[in-house]
Amino acid sequence: MRKNLLLTMAACGGALFAANQANAQDVVGVEESITVVEAPTCKDNYFSTKHDNWFIQLGAGVQSPFVENWLPKGDAKHHMTATYNLGFGKWFSPYLGWRLGLNYGSIHFDDGAFSRAKLANANVDLMWDMFNSFGGVNSKRVFSIVPFVGVGGAYTFDLNTPAANIEREGRQIKDNSWTIPVSTGLQFRFRLSEYVNFFLEGRAMWAGDNFNGVAYGDPVDFNISAIGGFTFKLGGDSFKSYNPCNDLARIASLNDQVNDLRGELAATATALAVAESQLPCPPQQVVVETVEQQPQAMLATVRFTLNSARISQEEMVNVYNVAEYLKANPEYKLDIKGYADKDTGTSSYNMKLSERRAQAVYDALTKTYGIDPSRLTISPEGSATQVYDTNAWNRIVIFATK
Repeated sequence: MRKNLLLTMAACGGALFAANQANAQDVVGVEESITVVEAPTCKDNYFSTKHDNWFIQLGAGVQSPFVENWLPKGDAKHHMTATYNLGFGKWFSPYLGWRLGLNYGSIHFDDGAFSRAKLANANVDLMWDMFNSFGGVNSKRVFSIVPFVGVGGAYTFDLNTPAANIEREGRQIKDNSWTIPVSTGLQFRFRLSEYVNFFLEGRAMWAGDNFNGVAYGDPVDFNISAIGGFTFKLGGDSFKSYNPCNDLARIASLNDQVNDLRGELAATATALAVAESQLPCPPQQVVVETVEQQPQAMLATVRFTLNSARISQEEMVNVYNVAEYLKANPEYKLDIKGYADKDTGTSSYNMKLSERRAQAVYDALTKTYGIDPSRLTISPEGSATQVYDTNAWNRIVIFATK
């Protein structure tokens, strides 16, 4: 609560003095200070929502193991057998994605005699779209090359080889083997439509020496495969983009409007003072009015880029202005309110992001500009409340006096 003492008119002498002062100021000049700020680099930032760019992959092909390979007559050869593939994954940007791939088939090899086994393996792959990285993002590109690396598990079972030398307790030969292979490969991708791709893919998978139940010779066994098939894209293959420079012109226009309104307000106040000074001097009255003090929002804001709580050099100017305001008005305290846009991220994540943004401004005011921490509080608002209709404008921190 505070008391405002309103003096309708102090004295005629004071009114005459105000009139002389107002008449002497026929022209009110406004000095503008222009700061030239280097424009930030304007670059599109792409991201995928939690629903888009998932895919399912179905394929089939051939595989051949490179393991201990010999026959008594010296005519051993590498055998090719069928393999079947199922996978699913997500591209979380136009450049990188992940995939879980499942493969099943049989392997044949010569190890003193014709040997065979069944092979099931799963791999988690990290995929890289070379063409989007080097040639620019293009969701309608017909042909792309996608290298990938992965790690997973392989289960070889129903082993049938006379040379198997991995034994169980009781001297019984093991007929299965577990290994943890790593793999690399290359996928050639052909876009058929927004929702379907055709692919050809080669993979080399390195595993331990017990991969085929035979442990001698080279310490590493590996299996090569080539498959083809189709990728079905759930939600299409487009990505959302954000460019930090898109809103600069509109923000600059709004700042110009604010400055114009401030100039008009100053001119109106001057004209009002002149008009009031020409009125007859009324009897002096003293009115005591009780007004409940409410927190008032400040015009200054601090903007942030998508999914960031770092204050840019451009926005640090606004933090500096707030610090100077607090130094000039030591009786005021501020509440620092952080916000996030509701179209990206979950509510819980946005609440934490808005808190980090408010904390970053709090740290800058206290540590960089020496403002007393007792004069500041932090209020993370998350994305439940949106200050502006334009989504991207809500990645901000605003201030309210207390």
